[in-house]
Amino acid sequence: VQLQASGGGLVQGGGSLNLSCEASGNILSIAFMGWYRQAPGKQRELVAAFTRGGYTNFAESVKGRFTISYDHARKTVHLQMNNLKSEDTSVYYCNAEGRMTTMTPFNSWGQGTQVTVSS
Repeated sequence: VQLQASGGGLVQGGGSLNLSCEASGNILSIAFMGWYRQAPGKQRELVAAFTRGGYTNFAESVKGRFTISYDHARKTVHLQMNNLKSEDTSVYYCNAEGRMTTMTPFNSWGQGTQVTVSS
């Protein structure tokens, strides 16, 4: 299963960016799809995720500023990031977990995309 991420870039503080991640390949079902981020010298952390059943999960630091949505038909997750802050600067990684067949799970990562927020 491959994940193709897009979006990211440079934005001023208070601005907005949208990240998208599309899953492709032999996919039976997706149980989890979301975004992590990792800044230099820090651990990778979950930013936001969409889980089967329509549940969403957000890091405390982004609640009220970021939203996540999932296009089931396109197997694409979108992360809308508003009111960006300098501390949001990081490399963002898309992650998806699910099943390729009833017997074969997958856990895939997309290439990282840089988000830089200037103060």
